[in-house]
Amino acid sequence: MAKLEASWVTMQEAAPVPGYVCLVAHHAVDLHDLPEAAACAFMRDARKVSMAVSSVTGAVKMNYEIHGNTIPHLHMHFFPRYRGDQFEEQPINPRLVVQPVYAPGEFEKRRDAFLMALGGNTA
Repeated sequence: MAKLEASWVTMQEAAPVPGYVCLVAHHAVDLHDLPEAAACAFMRDARKVSMAVSSVTGAVKMNYEIHGNTIPHLHMHFFPRYRGDQFEEQPINPRLVVQPVYAPGEFEKRRDAFLMALGGNTA
């Protein structure tokens, strides 16, 4: 969906929570696999994504998960948290989410707003 300095970011309509995005590193399975400069660039990308998601969603908190085992690429999940969400005061469990989390047409609006907040750097 969008290429960044050291990664690319995706957003999908079948999301566990509204505003969820995933940041994928270009060439690494684990964070320690990245050379120092690439690790710093990945964290800059993560910060940029976090700010964009937060500004678009109005989330009260952002949860992050970093993985590299389910797909063989280091990736970071961004889960915006909202007052009164179904996981308030507990971790998000995507297996308990009832789809869809977006009303008709809402995903496209939120995706476009996210890309604008990200700087319009799409590929």
